[in-house]
Amino acid sequence: MRSWFGLTMTACIAGACGGAQAVDTPPAAAPPAPTAALATDASPAAPAAKSEPPGGESVNAKPAPISKAPFGNADGKEVILYTLTNANGLVAKVMTYGATVTELHVPDKTGKMGDVVLGHDNLDGYLKSSPYFGATIGRVANRIKNAQFQLDGKTYKLAANNGAHTLHGGKKGWDKVVWDAEATETPHGPSIKLTYVSKDGEEGYPGTVSATATYTLTNENELRVEMSATTDKTTIVNMAHHSYWNLGGHGSGSVADQELTLHADSYTPPDATGVPSGQIKPVKGTPLDFTVAKPIGRDLKAMGGKPVGYDHNIVISGDPHALREAARVKDPKTGRVMTVAADQPGVQFYTANYLDGSIKGKGGAVYDQYSGLCLEPQKFPNSINVPAWKDEVILKPGQRYAQTVVFRFTTE
Repeated sequence: MRSWFGLTMTACIAGACGGAQAVDTPPAAAPPAPTAALATDASPAAPAAKSEPPGGESVNAKPAPISKAPFGNADGKEVILYTLTNANGLVAKVMTYGATVTELHVPDKTGKMGDVVLGHDNLDGYLKSSPYFGATIGRVANRIKNAQFQLDGKTYKLAANNGAHTLHGGKKGWDKVVWDAEATETPHGPSIKLTYVSKDGEEGYPGTVSATATYTLTNENELRVEMSATTDKTTIVNMAHHSYWNLGGHGSGSVADQELTLHADSYTPPDATGVPSGQIKPVKGTPLDFTVAKPIGRDLKAMGGKPVGYDHNIVISGDPHALREAARVKDPKTGRVMTVAADQPGVQFYTANYLDGSIKGKGGAVYDQYSGLCLEPQKFPNSINVPAWKDEVILKPGQRYAQTVVFRFTTE
């Protein structure tokens, strides 16, 4: 079967190769099949449906491609948990709070399934202590220096929720709101499209923005994530998907022995305040050189930082707006391999430096430092405050922000 990796997505606008494209030329997509009838469970842990054969003996039926269950309430709205199951038995769970991936079960080299994303068993965990586990980040991912920017001659001041800076959309970004959802069976696999309307002035940003985040669990064992946005007033948008990955299983401990390849020859070094200011430097000769696969922990301590670890934007090689392979992770113990394809100029590589064991995750797992890794394709951090980068994140009426990232799972 042909992988969607081969498709390319272009998000340039005329003149500056920015991060938006005209609304009248949206990315091509396979026409969806009619919306599936959903299997509704009384709870997320409901057992699989059973069928009665003619002989009268009950056997387990094949799980429905899409089912849903109540998952609590936030902001006075009901939160729904959707379960997607592809033709090969892989399972992804996505909740409407934060358009968040809560579970993703993929096989190891022996065929044993394991949940490879960090998270919580219930909504309360996400409300109380989630460092963006599995969430959709917006309106602007990563950091905006000094929590302000200028646009069309006007200065916009934002909430400083990361020292002096704004991080991941502000105090209440798109990871902390309830999205609407519609599930569909497509020719490629079960899919869920989540939508959210961010009002003009929300978290200090101009313009009413209509955003979507679509997850498709393909029958080629890919989690395909497509994000888009339109606006009624000039604004800035830079969305990202923020799963914490551990290919050994979410509760298996450190990712230090897992092997990473980054298809990147350069990175954007942060300044003294921790935010990129426009420089681009080669990774060669630095701990950030993953051009050849190496264990994540090999040079981790040499990276330094407070806390110590990786939290850097890497410049992905190739056409900055073509869907291309950006990274590859392998867990030698389980044989699981994840490749990441993206159509963005950069990817934030983060090794869960701030986890300290205080968060208890799914099944009571303790999430210590380095117990997961994030690979977040996106525009460069602080782009709006860097003249050479700012056109990437500016979105105007009549344009469409679009991003695709594909996480593909194999074994070896």
